[in-house]
Amino acid sequence: MRVLISGLNGTLAPHLARRVVAEGGQVLPWRRELVDPADETAGRQMLDRLRPDAIAHLAMGGEAWAAFLAREAGARQIPLLFTSTAMVFDAVPDGPHRLQDTPNAQEDYGRYKFRCEQGIRAANPAACIARIGWQIDADARGNNMLAALDEWQASRGEVAASRLWIPACSFMTDTAAGLWQLLQARARGVYHLDSNAVCAWGFDTLVQALARHFARPWEIRVTDEYRHDQRLLGSETWLPPLSARLAAR
Repeated sequence: MRVLISGLNGTLAPHLARRVVAEGGQVLPWRRELVDPADETAGRQMLDRLRPDAIAHLAMGGEAWAAFLAREAGARQIPLLFTSTAMVFDAVPDGPHRLQDTPNAQEDYGRYKFRCEQGIRAANPAACIARIGWQIDADARGNNMLAALDEWQASRGEVAASRLWIPACSFMTDTAAGLWQLLQARARGVYHLDSNAVCAWGFDTLVQALARHFARPWEIRVTDEYRHDQRLLGSETWLPPLSARLAAR
């Protein structure tokens, strides 16, 4: 399978690219320095030239770009996969959040992702939207839970972890494997990829498990400062649970 992937300068897309190659596929990068996402004519010409078998849109970019890719995928009868976020849901009403729940984001990032979802679904009802939580990786920088916890320890002298927050989260390698499975299955509609969906670990339990697993000497302070069951339910079979990688105690 020849997969056009956007966002390869980010954190998650390189994991998906490695998965595609490991499974015998070919990665076709969207290079913004060569093709402006706002130039639909150039984008269409690139797609004509590359002739991908599937499109995975993992990059940050305008809603119009997302809708364009969805529309082109529909016209070419190839799968379109878009990564959205658990943050399309606000903490009120509390989760866990199910596939049938209506997104109600109050913050800019969640609202932006939901606008992309809406544009994609209007342009191509066969598109696949995968909502994901906070990603975990031993090496990646950027929006990576482990890197953020290291930074909190360095800048604040501690890691404050609320036991009342149950985060949606997963390891990047597991998420990439789930995305690859969705592409292969030509999945359509909305999916919730969350390795904490069944485990329901509080953030304090998760942070302590990560500290043990990765030998991090964090000063962990357990708090009640934030309450939210952020879990994403409805697609539990697509990712392994956190307990497959970490020990809770």
